[in-house]
Amino acid sequence: MGLELVIFIVAILFGIFLYWRESNGNGAYRTLNKIANSKELQMSPDNPKGFVYKQGIIPRLIFVVTIVMIAALIVEFLTPIAVFSSYNGISAFASFAAGTLIGTYLASFVIKSTEVIEQKSDSISDIVEDAVEKGKDFIEDLKTKDTKVVEEAKAEIKTESKKEMEVEKKSARERLKDKGLM
Repeated sequence: MGLELVIFIVAILFGIFLYWRESNGNGAYRTLNKIANSKELQMSPDNPKGFVYKQGIIPRLIFVVTIVMIAALIVEFLTPIAVFSSYNGISAFASFAAGTLIGTYLASFVIKSTEVIEQKSDSISDIVEDAVEKGKDFIEDLKTKDTKVVEEAKAEIKTESKKEMEVEKKSARERLKDKGLM
């Protein structure tokens, strides 16, 4: 199980490397395309598509399994390691193929997210600056509203205290007479 995990991690790194190399240039794919297709069916010069770069799941899967199969056949015939005649060999083969495929999608995600971040970095900084300015304006509004509320409360307290003072100026006898009790 430990060796299989190491093979899987190495395969992911191989998939990342494979995708990255094809994103920088697709010379091998262009050459194969020129050999296999007629002049009318050949890809355009500005097409960046490669074996795994900008491919769908099925062509990518076929390419990865084919490459891993060729490598396994070379290992089978040139070394004493039996890849296809034991459970461990087949398991390592499957782990390497799956890890390579996962690595290509991981690299695709990283490259695409980097491109999006580079494109949106100016607009993101503008959005952040606008949010900071709106936050500052909001805080200033709160400060001015708070002072207005405090001033209104002070004025209200003063008017209530004046009313209470007027009420307290009357004697107890006058207050009882006002209530009709005397």
